[in-house]
Amino acid sequence: MASEAPSLLGAYLRDRRTRLDPVALGFGGGRRRTPGLRREEVASRANISATWYTWLEQGRGGAPSADVLDRIAKGLLLTDPEREHLYMLGLGRPPEARYQPVDGISPRLQRVLDGMVLSPAIIKTAMWDVVGWNRGAALMLTDYAKLPREQRNILRLMFNSNHVRARNADWDRIARFVVGAFRADVARAGANDSAAVTQLVTELCRVSPEFEALWQDNDVAAHGEGVKRIHHPTAGPLAMEFSSFAVEGRPELGMIVYNPASPADAERLRTLLESRDD
Repeated sequence: MASEAPSLLGAYLRDRRTRLDPVALGFGGGRRRTPGLRREEVASRANISATWYTWLEQGRGGAPSADVLDRIAKGLLLTDPEREHLYMLGLGRPPEARYQPVDGISPRLQRVLDGMVLSPAIIKTAMWDVVGWNRGAALMLTDYAKLPREQRNILRLMFNSNHVRARNADWDRIARFVVGAFRADVARAGANDSAAVTQLVTELCRVSPEFEALWQDNDVAAHGEGVKRIHHPTAGPLAMEFSSFAVEGRPELGMIVYNPASPADAERLRTLLESRDD
């Protein structure tokens, strides 16, 4: 397969090039033997030499750099999925993450959450801001709708909220896990040096010696799955298995779904969901 990579890259570049409209991009119409832009026109838009671009289409010259791929992606007007595919063909890996703040989720994604009636679920960002939740999560965890937007952050709730601390049966373990997973998420999202992360970490270190100690430990954790034990004031003790999922097409988002760990937990959760006492 490695020997086929240059030809696959070249074929993809040719295909994307032929889909562009020369007139719309200011190159004029005139008589052209093939549709789309010429190679030298793409090279001009990408600010690379026409010879180098031609070699790439012909499968010559070795692997391009990430900078060259980014220039070509811009020159060819590639979408983010198309740019990622270009990287996979050219370098065998996706591009480094570019962190983008998220304000909310689409109505369709919210309907996915609402459809999981017996499974509390949230959607969070790499910053661990909760941007989507269903009724089960609001009743079992926190009623996020009643919080100001800036307080819908799992770390702020873990280290600033007595209510959240009281609900977590094993707060010390969960707190260490959350900090380690947060560290991994912001690194994966390319947000380590962002002002938002710096501000959040500085704030939490100031208000919580426990967070500061955990942050200085430099632990990293994966948050694929596990068990969360909750002391709920209405439902009583709940053991909930959780699983984490990536949101297709939204790499900056992650979904966490909770399911009862036993039939008894399922019955207690069902009673809570059926109750009018929120």
